Amino acid sequence: MEEVKIKVYHKEEKVTTTLYVQRISENKFRMTDNDFCNPKLTLGTEFETKINGDGIHEVKKITKESEFITRRFGLTPNNKESDYRMLGEELTKRGGFWQVDLGSIATVNIPKDFEFDIDQVIKDLDLKLVEITE
Repeated sequence: MEEVKIKVYHKEEKVTTTLYVQRISENKFRMTDNDFCNPKLTLGTEFETKINGDGIHEVKKITKESEFITRRFGLTPNNKESDYRMLGEELTKRGGFWQVDLGSIATVNIPKDFEFDIDQVIKDLDLKLVEITE
């Protein structure tokens, strides 16, 4: 499937983001990472767009929800990047995804059949993560 770069206008936030997505059809796409501005557009989510008056995509509807459990955390400066990287690598090895935006916000995509309790892993690694909820 072809990966393309599209601009998507998020009406609620009044912001345009650039996303790398897989093109399914002319106006249907699948997310290959997470949109920082739209918490509904996460890894694996499929959606349809329409082109607005400025020639930019706007999400018309989500056609398939992500199969991942998605959570966002604020990273604290108390931990070293290597601590977070270890968690991210373990997650990736088991089919998940880890993304950091603005240097301090981690979005984690956890497979539904993930063998570990992510909260317990965070506790065991003594990471001081603050979950961001909408």
